Amino acid sequence: MNYLKSFIPWIAFAVVATQFDWRWSGLTGLVLAAVLLVVARREGRKPGTLIIELSALAFFALLTVVAFSFPASPLKTYTGALTDAWLALTAWGSILVRRPFTLGIAKTMTPPELWDNPVFKRVNLVITLVWAASFTVTGLAGIALLNYAPHATAALIVLKVLGFAVPVAFTIRYPRIVRARAQKAA
Repeated sequence: MNYLKSFIPWIAFAVVATQFDWRWSGLTGLVLAAVLLVVARREGRKPGTLIIELSALAFFALLTVVAFSFPASPLKTYTGALTDAWLALTAWGSILVRRPFTLGIAKTMTPPELWDNPVFKRVNLVITLVWAASFTVTGLAGIALLNYAPHATAALIVLKVLGFAVPVAFTIRYPRIVRARAQKAA
């Protein structure tokens, strides 16, 4: 569950956004992303293990500048969906450059002798694909809901929760399934 720390700025943003103006939720995400990055670097983590944290810093820096510069921007309505779209781009981009974002996180919890194992790499590619698909579906569905049913708050909350809970559950279960299969085959 160590990987959930990477999503703290995103989760805090979502919580603060329900209570306060988007400027403050963006600033909250930015501050938390910066703190997480500083702590991770002090712990010796390399940039390749910090893809989500670096993405959060970039997103929340951009969002904070836009939110404080143009507080009445129409983007304000779409910030929740934009976070999912940004995370989808981050996940798909990490796959495209052959550095699935979950691989860096997994390396912080796995012995170095397994890092070059093709199964380890494949498991993380599959997990990142699930996250990427979930972020994509959640982002697109969020934009559609905001366009066609902007007051469907409960549906947006359920969408957000499922868009995060499904890949979390998969991330926990899938490596266990692969290990069990490998032990059965051995």
